[in-house]
Amino acid sequence: MGLKRRIRVEPEFSLAAMIDVIFLLLMFFMLTSKFVTPNALNLQLPSSSATTMASPSLAVSIKATGEFYIDTKRTPEASLLPALEAKMKSLGKPPKETTITVVAERGTSIENVVTVLDIANKLQVKTILATDPKPN
Repeated sequence: MGLKRRIRVEPEFSLAAMIDVIFLLLMFFMLTSKFVTPNALNLQLPSSSATTMASPSLAVSIKATGEFYIDTKRTPEASLLPALEAKMKSLGKPPKETTITVVAERGTSIENVVTVLDIANKLQVKTILATDPKPN
């Protein structure tokens, strides 16, 4: 009785083709990532087509020269945090209900805007960045 052994096929998988595909994808993403943000620091003031305005609790204005104003009172950068805290206490609203509108003049350094946003974050208040209306 001649019984034959069954031939077992061992599954093999070659990774050579997979490595080639991954290498090509890596090259593609490395090359195209250079084209995504060529002018990352070229900032312009945002514009909006919305006609309604939110009623702000506080307004912080920043001139292009780096001068800060809370409502209409000039405030040095070093005393922005205590001045905003005092203004919030005089309003009598909790921080969750207070909104600060940041009005930055065209040509204002983004560092000055980030300074005001950072202070608002420390105070845990909402912020709105004022925009120029789009012409119709």
